[in-house]
Amino acid sequence: MLSLWNDQEAAGFAKDPQLGLRVYSSRLLGQSADLVLHGGGNTSVKSSVANVFGDTETVLFVKGSGWDLQTIAAGGFAPVRLDYLLRLVDLSSLTDTEMMRELRLALLDPAAPTPSVEAILHALIPTRYVDHTHADAVVAISNTPKGAAALRQIYGDDVLILPYVMPGFILARQVFEATRNVDWKRLKGIILLHHGVITFDDDCRASYERMIELVSMAEGYLEQRGALTGSVREQTQGHAHIPARAIDFTQIAGVRRVASEMMGSPLLVRWDQSAEAVAYASLPDIATLAMRGPLTPDHSIHTKVFAAIYDENPVPGLQQFRSDYQAYFRRHSSAHHTCLDTVPRFGVWQGKGMLYIAQDVKRLGVVADISAHTMKAIQWGEVLGGWTALPHQDLFDIEYWELEQAKLKRGQARGEFEGRVVVVTGAVSGIGQACVEAFLAKGAAVVALDINPQITSAWKSAQVLGLVCDVTDAQQITEVLQQAIAAFGGIDVLVSNAGNFPPSRPLQGMDDQTWEQSMNLNLGSHMKMLRACIPFLEQGLDASVVFIGSKNVPAPGPGAGAYSVAKAGLAQLARVAALELGSKGIRVNTIHPNAVFDTGLWTDEVLAQRASSYKLSVDEYKKNNVLGRSVGSKDVARLAVLMAGEGFACTTGAQVPVDGGNDRVI
Repeated sequence: MLSLWNDQEAAGFAKDPQLGLRVYSSRLLGQSADLVLHGGGNTSVKSSVANVFGDTETVLFVKGSGWDLQTIAAGGFAPVRLDYLLRLVDLSSLTDTEMMRELRLALLDPAAPTPSVEAILHALIPTRYVDHTHADAVVAISNTPKGAAALRQIYGDDVLILPYVMPGFILARQVFEATRNVDWKRLKGIILLHHGVITFDDDCRASYERMIELVSMAEGYLEQRGALTGSVREQTQGHAHIPARAIDFTQIAGVRRVASEMMGSPLLVRWDQSAEAVAYASLPDIATLAMRGPLTPDHSIHTKVFAAIYDENPVPGLQQFRSDYQAYFRRHSSAHHTCLDTVPRFGVWQGKGMLYIAQDVKRLGVVADISAHTMKAIQWGEVLGGWTALPHQDLFDIEYWELEQAKLKRGQARGEFEGRVVVVTGAVSGIGQACVEAFLAKGAAVVALDINPQITSAWKSAQVLGLVCDVTDAQQITEVLQQAIAAFGGIDVLVSNAGNFPPSRPLQGMDDQTWEQSMNLNLGSHMKMLRACIPFLEQGLDASVVFIGSKNVPAPGPGAGAYSVAKAGLAQLARVAALELGSKGIRVNTIHPNAVFDTGLWTDEVLAQRASSYKLSVDEYKKNNVLGRSVGSKDVARLAVLMAGEGFACTTGAQVPVDGGNDRVI
């Protein structure tokens, strides 16, 4: 592991003499997923501040609970009175609830984030800077039968190695007792078995680079014993992605539907078909290996303690996991515990890769990242003599630890479409783009399709999967939907929007190419997309289809025959689909926009042509509706969201205008 420290970058942060370098080195630690993942790890710095009376107080600035080291700012550090924390460590006992109350009482700023549960531990280490990570290499070595001995061999007397205990006050007391007579200047760090690494120094860079040094020594040990090459690279030799034809993608959608029913709310599923995941899922003893426990106990609150095991048909594996988890809960729980949900967060699809399950895209990414690091570390451990995580009782105590559960409960409010998957065609601009934005705002995972290559970079959000697709090509549709299912697990809503407005021509002058292209895109593509989506919509959650039609259906205009006839066919397609799909619980409704001028359909040339056909100026044509209101893409998108949601739960086959009131339609 290489140090990322850069003196020029550090100098910029050092302009804040109190927290600048602490922020900088914390972010360096957070940049390495091999050190910390998704909010893991803790850092602190001791400093002095003047209170309102002008008195100087010694303060511990410690990472606030819920902050991520990768992006932490000065406001993410909680200022806590150091002398107060040092008095707490002298107590013989302190419950978790009492500890958190005292930490809040010790804050200098009541608006600051809640201090990390390790604040007392950071306080008792008598150096200015303290760094704490969950380094993969170190923890992986400790998760082996002779892990403690191996770590002593690596570090000798320079590092204090302590057995696992619960985080928080118990851990602080353990370190306090173990270091009563320690020469802190001689000690390079502390390793907490199955948990992580702590380094410290009065100099920020020295503390950070000592962490890099200790982790590098562990990586060197793994490399010397062939773990780095023997467990990952060799395992993945000969394993590529599973060919799509070998997979029935409706099975993945079925897993998502059943898991959502078990949870009682929509969930997302991701299929990891990477070479590493396939190799891991192909290990001969994977059915037992994946049940042994996580890389660190902290991960269990995100992933649960063990995996689901899926055979060729993965759905029975969900039922088995529920049974196994209930048995695990009965074995380790006390009367005051309430069983959490029984849905797995990660599972081994034997020979095919991994399946991840979560409530939203962000948490899906957390599960995927943790699982990737765990797969790697487990294979290291197997080379070193066998993966041996903590006993399930210790893991249960963390999974059901009230302080960790409190982290998950924060921000539980869910958007209306959170956990649901929406496919939008013609998504790079206009109505399609507005629909993507509207569903994103409601929490949806969105698959955005467009023939324009810009679709792949139009959104930076992980909630959007932008894919290039010619929706007139049935094979391309199949391929992009398979990518969508692999990414999010299913389809709940189809917003079929792609289309164009051909050049204005009277029927007498209509050429075959213009006519056929309009029929192919404005009608045929919608049938092809719907046909391909139906098997997944059947497995969807409150499934719905929204077709974007046109005012030209009820009120066609002269010169727009190729467009109007195609859109009329689309309206009829929607009516037939509503009749055929209603028994499957799939609603089909149509929006008929008009005069939505912020779309790609309305070029200056088309506007001029259409205005001229009505003997109006362009400005008059734009305002030509009963309400005298400007209609935008966002207005259409707002109705699309409404149609796909609870507001239209009992409506199918509807055709609703969004046109400001067109007198011919009325």
